[in-house]
Amino acid sequence: MSRLWQGAVRAVYALALWLATPLYLWRLWRRGASEPGYRAHWGERLGRYVGAPPEPGCVWLHAVSLGEARAALPLVEALRRQRPGVRLLFTHGTATGREAGERLMQPGDLQAWLPYDTPGATRRFLRHFRPSAGVLMETEIWPVLLREAERAGVPMVLANARLSERSARKGRRLAALLHPAAARLAKVLAQTPDDAQRLRAAGARDVAVSGNLKFDMTPPPLLLARGLQWRRALMRPVVMMASSREGEEEPLLDDWAALPSPRPLLLLVPRHPQRFDMVASLVQAAGLTLARRSRWVNMPPDNAAQADVWLGDTVGEMPLYYACADVALLGGSFEPLGGQNLIEAAACGCPVVMGPHTFNFAQAAWHAEQCGAARRVQDLQQGVDVAVMAVADLARNQWVDRALGFAAAHRGAAEQMAAEVLALAGDAVAVAPQDPTTRPGTA
Repeated sequence: MSRLWQGAVRAVYALALWLATPLYLWRLWRRGASEPGYRAHWGERLGRYVGAPPEPGCVWLHAVSLGEARAALPLVEALRRQRPGVRLLFTHGTATGREAGERLMQPGDLQAWLPYDTPGATRRFLRHFRPSAGVLMETEIWPVLLREAERAGVPMVLANARLSERSARKGRRLAALLHPAAARLAKVLAQTPDDAQRLRAAGARDVAVSGNLKFDMTPPPLLLARGLQWRRALMRPVVMMASSREGEEEPLLDDWAALPSPRPLLLLVPRHPQRFDMVASLVQAAGLTLARRSRWVNMPPDNAAQADVWLGDTVGEMPLYYACADVALLGGSFEPLGGQNLIEAAACGCPVVMGPHTFNFAQAAWHAEQCGAARRVQDLQQGVDVAVMAVADLARNQWVDRALGFAAAHRGAAEQMAAEVLALAGDAVAVAPQDPTTRPGTA
């Protein structure tokens, strides 16, 4: 494949994004009606910033959304341990990601939207912040950004990298665009050997297997304690649907309404905050009584304890929900969506029942199943049956122990990834004055 052809494909891609910019901004404005964060700092989407450029040399970490920002916490803490005072720049693509990223910041850190992947916007971004190295989390490969970073001398790392076979097949159709972009990555730190193999085939050159950062995440003790407090206050078991996706809630609610009384409490936590109200309507349409987590502060009121369904309509409280639940159904695995992260559930000691579709976390799901930390079922109805039986199973405590053991056995990715990033950044890393009262991972 000639460089001339690759350049032409990249130019067409960049032009298409530039022409579509008004449409993107309009969509952001519409989404901002329900999530106001999308209407803030619009200029950053175009690579335009207020104020003088900061001191060069920060380590830049891009976590597009909530999941990536939360997974980045162990890496952030390891970077701070290995290079005390390191100044970090956090970029994001979603409002929930930016909100979660803000909680990772310490004095001297910076935060911005990642600009659209056009030459002008990415050049302005790199000229303004002048990072010593950049880290893209998991699956983020932006062709123009990677080219401009290479031209600016900014080494780029794809950390906690994963690539499912399904995504690899799609990527092969865009090989002229994505292969040169992947080749510009200075380092790829893959979650699994299978991910590493697919990433090499996709064009990445320097690939190493470092494990999964999600295993290094430590659930906040305060959230775990509150969840356990809720569970002790209830007089019935709790089944959670964790990070549910569109197409899963309606059949789940139909199956739940058909269960004989007395039923367990269903704790339903949608993946995307913009769907909270719609899912609440689905619960009511199914003839089930509803209590919304956002309506109380600490302990649920007495009338909530009698509801058929609790809606987990808050962001950042998944450990609380897992601690409250006796067992969790894994959202995204009962439709062909690839499944959500089951590692966090295991770290909270919550047994998992997963459906047939777990290709986004294939190796973690396989290991969890093999060691008895999770059980796989063929469909949602079978999942509901297994979950309801599990809450009354005297062997559930052994399942909890296996889940905790699975989560603990795979730690260590964060330190390796941090060392790789800092080695690429070299002596150019900017360091902020130390504040001994500030802990890693806190604003």
